[in-house]
Amino acid sequence: QLQLVESGGGLVQPGGSLRLSCAASGFTLGYYAIGWFRQAPGKEREGVLCMKSSGTSTFYADSVKGRFTISRDNARNTVYLEMNSLKPEDTAVYYCAVKMGTLTSVQRMCVIGLADYWGQGTQVTVSS
Repeated sequence: QLQLVESGGGLVQPGGSLRLSCAASGFTLGYYAIGWFRQAPGKEREGVLCMKSSGTSTFYADSVKGRFTISRDNARNTVYLEMNSLKPEDTAVYYCAVKMGTLTSVQRMCVIGLADYWGQGTQVTVSS
């Protein structure tokens, strides 16, 4: 069974940092494009960061450029979202997602939510 499980969410103060994990089972995560998305209450889902399997192409939403980064640990079949300089507007449920098959544009993956499998989400709250 193919599955993605996020973890690492929680409450953090503005300016703080948090690292989210996305662990895959049933398939090899490193073969596919991976994306992180978020959805705040009352708002549409936003593609935060998407990366091709090769790591050669990464799309960042303007709202997180310079603050969020993505990395993979292929040995652990896990992807991480490192979030720094967090702001209250970063508060949302964060999801990881995988796109299998051919992907021509990571921007397209992020902007329209082009993915085949999604995790269940993890809550991130930025508040003092």
